[in-house]
Amino acid sequence: MLTNLKDEQLVELAISENPEAFGEIVKRWDRKIFALCYGMLGSEADARDATQESFIAAYRNLPKFRGDAKLSSWLHRIAVNQCLTLIRRAKNRSEDYLNEDESAEDKTFVAPANLSPSRATEKNERLTLVRQAVQSLPNELREIIVMKEFEEMTFQQISDTLELPLSTVKSRLYAALKQLRGKLERMPIEVI
Repeated sequence: MLTNLKDEQLVELAISENPEAFGEIVKRWDRKIFALCYGMLGSEADARDATQESFIAAYRNLPKFRGDAKLSSWLHRIAVNQCLTLIRRAKNRSEDYLNEDESAEDKTFVAPANLSPSRATEKNERLTLVRQAVQSLPNELREIIVMKEFEEMTFQQISDTLELPLSTVKSRLYAALKQLRGKLERMPIEVI
């Protein structure tokens, strides 16, 4: 049964042209990769596209996976690259993916039963402002904060994924948090 196999074993099977093995890899990592893409892009539709492109790129490059890093780090690196490509394309077309109008499904918010409508609205506004603040960070800071704070990756995992020294990851996270704090302090609603 494929669900009992380790990632590395699934990679070996997928390379030997077992399509179910790659399907299991996708099943295991789809939600994490989507969450990373959504955190970097801020749009559900763009995140879905980036996630799909990430797995397509992973499948095409599976024979090149050397096993030097964990499969999860390799997939995260591919996803980060896909997101950065989408962001660059948007800038080249003079579009702003990060500030475009959200679809109705992106704005859906279901309040807990014990939350009044006014408090639910305030909470939704705070979440939107925090997301906008994160999206306004430079790419190299945004990817670090998304991985650390939203994906809950360790410093070492981020270092491996981005192929950066540990000290660089830590200093970028510090810079990102400092910039984020400054942006949130200037926003109209108390977000913290």
